[in-house]
Order: sequence, then structure tokens, then C-alpha cells
Amino acid sequence: MTVGSNQGGDAKRTAITVGQASTRIWGMTSAQRLSRIYGRVGLSEVTLDAAPASGDVVVVDAGWVFDESLIRALADRPGVALVDETGRIVAANLPVSAAADLSVIAADVPRLTAMELGSAYNSELRKREPPVLERLTPETVDAVEKRLFKGSYKGVTDLVTKYVWPAPARVVTRWCALAKLTPNMVTFASFLMVLAAFWLFWTGQYGWGLVCAWIMTFLDTVDGKLARVTLTSSKWGNVFDHGIDLVHPPFWWWAWFVGLGALGFTVPHGGLLLAIVVGGYVAQRVEEGIFLSLFKVEMHAWRPFDSFFRQITARRNPNLIFLTATTLVGRPDIGFILVAAWTAICLVVHGVQILQGLMAPKGGVTSWLSR
Repeated sequence: MTVGSNQGGDAKRTAITVGQASTRIWGMTSAQRLSRIYGRVGLSEVTLDAAPASGDVVVVDAGWVFDESLIRALADRPGVALVDETGRIVAANLPVSAAADLSVIAADVPRLTAMELGSAYNSELRKREPPVLERLTPETVDAVEKRLFKGSYKGVTDLVTKYVWPAPARVVTRWCALAKLTPNMVTFASFLMVLAAFWLFWTGQYGWGLVCAWIMTFLDTVDGKLARVTLTSSKWGNVFDHGIDLVHPPFWWWAWFVGLGALGFTVPHGGLLLAIVVGGYVAQRVEEGIFLSLFKVEMHAWRPFDSFFRQITARRNPNLIFLTATTLVGRPDIGFILVAAWTAICLVVHGVQILQGLMAPKGGVTSWLSR
């Protein structure tokens, strides 16, 4: 049995874990997973005997797996209980005097389901999905891990990340969790692949360069999922991961262009095309920033079309599809031309999206996923 407490404003915020589950999930016991959640939502651990003599306390049954958002919401809702789909109380925010036994909570304490306490909309991951609340047993662990992994995925992303990587990424993410590899270790490995792909593209070794590039995109999927399912994300890790994602693509396209010359390919108006590819990438990211600044909504989460277009817009993975396909037929120069053309088209589409947002009624730009 473990307990957590923390200062939230002037009030001490305390959480007590009761019950137990011997089954591990993503390499952790349920109690260990709850301990990480407590730290992330402002609750730190002490023993039950060391709990405050008065005040409210969050009580959580370790026999269940909880979405972090549910514990966060419960910590802000004194005097309510969380129930599973059978109506059994699995967590509550109660006076400390009633914290020892969830089965004897007074009948007048409001009972809320996961959907009533939490929300199906996750703005960070741009998706709608009910918060996780599942019983943890040896029979359910595989299904619960699948549910948590699915919940770690962004709802709006490119088509490779969305449709190709989930199955293998789940296997590798679980292996990393069991091997105690951290998300930052995976991110560092992806960074090495960034450097390798750059050098190989620069020297015209496109085959091996594409192998390194695709490995990098896969690891870029794994590190974020590993951080979310093991609750080990950090500000530094987020900056490291997203910084690499943001900066490296134009360097790859520049190296690809240089590699064409090394192989003797001549690209008509090559300088202009390079400017479109590199400048267009930067301009698109600026357009996304402008949209977010104006409307406080991610451009790709506004309407169903915007979410669909995110799957194919001229970002790294869709561009790699062009380059891989044309390299396989011996024409990497055509791939570069296609990337330039598609970048220009996407730049215009994003510009139109901004104009449409400006013409929408006041308050009309909200995410369709939150409705």
C-alpha cells in the first residue's frame, strides 16, 4: 500500500493506493504505474500511516489501470467516486477518515463513470477516445496494453505513422519497456539515423540513405509511444524529439539535391526547386504557427478535410514515399521534382486554410474532434 501527497495551492493533495495486481503492464506493476501518475498530476507518495489527519485524499485501487486524465480529474473533484462499467467503485476523492476501504463509501457520494469524470477528447493528441479504465488480470493484460498503446497514438498524423507503423511499433515499444530503455535513448538512436541518412544522401547513396531514413521515422514513432505508455515523458525529451523532427527534413532534401549532382543527374531549374523544397517546408510550418496563433486550434484538427490532408501533406514521410518510389526505378531526380511540386501545392492549400479560417464566423474555428 502506498500513498502520495503534494502541495496544490495551499491545500495538501494526497493519494493512497489500495489493493494490488501482481500482473505487470509495460514492465511495471499497477502500483508503480500509479506512482508515476501521482508525480505527474501533483501527488507524491507516503505511507497510509503518514497521511494527513484531516482533509481530502484520492484513493485508487491498483487492481485497475487508469488513464492519467482520470486521476488528474479526480484530484480536482473532492467528494466524488469513480466507478467501472459494473458500478464498482475503483477510486474516489474523500475525506481521509474514509480512505481505508472503497467498498464502504457512503451511498450519498456521487458515483461517476470514466466518461462522466473525464473527457473523450484529447487536444494534445488530436483525437477522440474514451479514457482508459480497465481491470488488470493475467487474462486482460494483453488487451489493456493494446488499449494503452492505441491511446498513445496521435489521431491526426501522416499516413505512414497512422497505418503502417502501429503493429511493429507496439512490438518494439513493449520490448523497449521490458528492456528498461528510455524514450531519450530511442530518440538518440533516431538522431544517429538522421545524421547517417544526411551523409548518405549527400554522397548519392540513396538506397542505404533511405533505409536509415525509414528507420529514423520508425524510431520517431516508438520514442513517443514509449514515453506515453510508460509515463516517462519529460520536457527535455519533448524538446529533443520535436526539435529533431522540426529541423532535419530540409537538410535531408538539401543533401538529396547535392547527391543528384554527385551521381551526374541534372535537374532543370535545380536551384529554384531546392528553394521551393526547403523554403516551402519552412513556410508551411510558419503557416501552421499562424493558424494556431490566430485561432488557438491546430490547423490539421479543424475540419475532417484538414485531418485527412495532414496524412499526405508535404512533410517528411509523404516526401520519403516519393523519393523511395522513384529511387526504386532509378530516377531519384524525378523524386526531387515531385517533392518540389507537392510542396508548392501544399503551401497553397495551407494558405487557403488560413483564409477560410479568417472568413469563418467568430468562434467558428474549433476542432471537429472536440464536438
